[in-house]
Amino acid sequence: MKSILDCNFWWAGKVMCISNMAPMTYKEIATRLIALKNADLALREELITKHALGHGYNQEMATLHNQNAEKLNQIIDQIGYPTIDKVGKEANEAAWLIIQHAIGKPDFMKKCKTLLEKAVAENKSPKINLAYLTDRIAVFENKPQLYGTQFDWDQNAVLSPNTFDDLTKVNERRESIGLNTLEEQTAILRKQVAHENQTPPADFEQRKTEMELWKKSVGWIE
Repeated sequence: MKSILDCNFWWAGKVMCISNMAPMTYKEIATRLIALKNADLALREELITKHALGHGYNQEMATLHNQNAEKLNQIIDQIGYPTIDKVGKEANEAAWLIIQHAIGKPDFMKKCKTLLEKAVAENKSPKINLAYLTDRIAVFENKPQLYGTQFDWDQNAVLSPNTFDDLTKVNERRESIGLNTLEEQTAILRKQVAHENQTPPADFEQRKTEMELWKKSVGWIE
């Protein structure tokens, strides 16, 4: 059976294949995206159980994230961004999660940001998703966040927002897209990591150095 990756054009909600194989519908694409997301979340839960989350970028997780990104990229090349009108809300959210986790593929994330900007402008994807992706890219490029959506352990071993430009402006932007205040979100996430038994890195400076080297190795910074 051919998959969507063997197809090169579509109409009437169906991605049509070159051969005589049955077409893959947007519903089938949605099912695939949701399955990729579920595999991602299942691995995360497994790593939490093993207390293996929060100590650098787990290699098994990195491999899965890259594989999911490659599959999504092939889907996007065929049907464009998986907007709500094409694949539904759940699969649209699944695609966004895969993009958020594709941190080892800077070009892919930036490509998706451009596509997501268009989808948001057309009311086909949530504004909040674009805010999270915009911040995530900024953090990996060592730039200040606009919405304060990204968090990490600080030098005092406390989970805190990554660098942002101005607290008042950040909260104004957050309010404009329906998010709570940064102070409220910080309290929520600190409670969450405590519940999940996540712990800060043993050596903050060493982790920071390793992170900067990793960013260079995958192309986030020069």
